[in-house]
Amino acid sequence: MVPLLVSVIGGYLLGSVPVAVVVARAYGFDPREVGDRNPGFWNVRERLGWRAAVPVFAGDMLKGTLAGALALGVTATPPAWTGGVDAGAVPEVYLAVAAAMAGHAWPVFAAFRGGRSVLTFAGGFAVICPPAFLLGVAALIVVAAVTRSFAIGARVGVFGLPLLQALFAPIAQVAGTGLLMCLIGLRFGQAAKATRSS
Repeated sequence: MVPLLVSVIGGYLLGSVPVAVVVARAYGFDPREVGDRNPGFWNVRERLGWRAAVPVFAGDMLKGTLAGALALGVTATPPAWTGGVDAGAVPEVYLAVAAAMAGHAWPVFAAFRGGRSVLTFAGGFAVICPPAFLLGVAALIVVAAVTRSFAIGARVGVFGLPLLQALFAPIAQVAGTGLLMCLIGLRFGQAAKATRSS
């Protein structure tokens, strides 16, 4: 029970670090008040360009990666370099990443006004299934090069991760990844609803 609690609480606190808000405020604005009002990489990039948004991209991914690594650490489980998470650490790792995503979406350090958790999910997935993550990065690069659109490449890379994971991990873990992605869908749905009502 202690490893599980540490994983969830630690994951949530890591996810709650409002990287986009910190970066944007250094430039004099709050990303939750401009553009699409999403405190994440895309909104900061639209306002400030790629160079200023890179720390947001890296920071939001790192939150998920650190949450997953924390779970591996407290369960004394080695990284899953060639496949899925060791069965004994599956609950801790998946819940840690879910908690980091929830922290990003509803951050305690930023008045519970957060983003959509896409990059935090991707960072956590790097711990969940490293080989599938690397294939996802490769897919992103190839599709972005062919279409000349990073946005399209990112969508293919991220949303193709469960299919790629199925090549390496048990189907139960792939289903767990699908559940994590449901949180992303929830956040996009909430954003769409907020846009219609504003």
